[in-house]
Amino acid sequence: METPLHIAFDKGTLILQHVPKALQPHLAELRWDERTLTYRAPAYRYRQIVSHLLAHNIPYQDNARQFTIEPFVLQKTLPPYPYQTEAIDAWHANGKRGVMSLPTGAGKTFIAVMLIADMQRPTLVHVPTIALMHQWYTVLREYFGTEVGLYGGGYHELASLTVTTYQSAVMHAPYYGNRFGLAIFDECHHLPGQQYQYAAISSIAPFRLGLTATPERTDGGETRLYSLVGECCYEAKVQELSGKTLSPYRVVTIAIEMEDTERVRYEEARCTYLDFLKKAHINMGAGRGWQTFLWKSSQTAEGREAFKAYLTQKQLSFASTTKQEWVWKLIQRHRGDRILIFTQDNTTAYQLGGRFFLPVLTHQTKLKERNAFLENFRDGTYAILVTSKVLNEGVDVPEANVAIIVSGSGSVREHVQRLGRILRKREGKQAVLYELISKQTGEHFVNKRRRQHHAYESSDSVSH
Repeated sequence: METPLHIAFDKGTLILQHVPKALQPHLAELRWDERTLTYRAPAYRYRQIVSHLLAHNIPYQDNARQFTIEPFVLQKTLPPYPYQTEAIDAWHANGKRGVMSLPTGAGKTFIAVMLIADMQRPTLVHVPTIALMHQWYTVLREYFGTEVGLYGGGYHELASLTVTTYQSAVMHAPYYGNRFGLAIFDECHHLPGQQYQYAAISSIAPFRLGLTATPERTDGGETRLYSLVGECCYEAKVQELSGKTLSPYRVVTIAIEMEDTERVRYEEARCTYLDFLKKAHINMGAGRGWQTFLWKSSQTAEGREAFKAYLTQKQLSFASTTKQEWVWKLIQRHRGDRILIFTQDNTTAYQLGGRFFLPVLTHQTKLKERNAFLENFRDGTYAILVTSKVLNEGVDVPEANVAIIVSGSGSVREHVQRLGRILRKREGKQAVLYELISKQTGEHFVNKRRRQHHAYESSDSVSH
């Protein structure tokens, strides 16, 4: 009698013994391990391997999977919006795998809750930040009324429903990666990172859900995302939900002239920086242009001067005097509104906070102070918050209805995330996002890249 194929889980990989020779070419990423004299495959290939064995009636013994049906019962129910039902149906049709692309505020977490209840499998939710981990914990406790485990931020508690940070999952998934049937990856555009992808690779979870506002990455990493989680199975655009499940909104771009003295300083610094790029034969548009610039500028006094010039021209375009004056004009225009002011860097954020006596929230803000700022913003004690990038994602601030982008990157994702901070639906709410762009600077091209996104279709441009 032929010995059946045997599958076991070992530190984020699958060990396969007694693999028929004819079967070996059909199992992706199967490798012979000379140390153990067995075949190995990454844990995420579990579903593909088992599906192949079942399809060809090949007997096997499964000691890898350490989970069964889990009767999750919703403690409260809400009727889903039609697009949420469509998203759930699309995920099922895609083999119970896949990425959903939905704007911030569109109820991605609620879709995940519905699928957890539907799938009835132990579930591990992955998030990029501690703040998001606590948000998910609260939501899961509210909807299921059961124990929820936490892994990250000092917690090491596993339960049938567990929330973990990507960072903790990378370290610990090799030890518990066979205990969950459903893996949810929130803000899943982080997943293809060189380290974070191991959170998915080390798990056998056959059912997978990715949630994001924009799956695309500048490095093309979304291809890796789709291979680990499943193809993008559903997409809803911001303007499709605007005025329905999201607040109606406008995007207003204000092009601003610099003061003459600042313009002169900007042009001088820009010239020094560009001259160095030309002499050093550096193409900043190339794949490793930035790394090459950092390396070459550190080699000589001229290079260090060029790097200083680069920072000077950036800072002048990010936070010119006239730009700061425009921030004050917009604050005056929107008295009584709840305003978020975004900057590209901490320096500008603290500069604005100091000039206008506003609370500033950055990654340097201590946890207790951060929570106090957000609570004061929610209850109206603070009408305005200045932040660099820490509020781009993972913080729920439905009270905000005005965003002022003082400076930002060319990332479409960053734009969508910042817009999403002010789109959560509230009765009578009309959201507006202002972008302040310094005329005749590199910001013009940065803004041009952002404006290729469909969220700009109903935007206005103003020159000053």
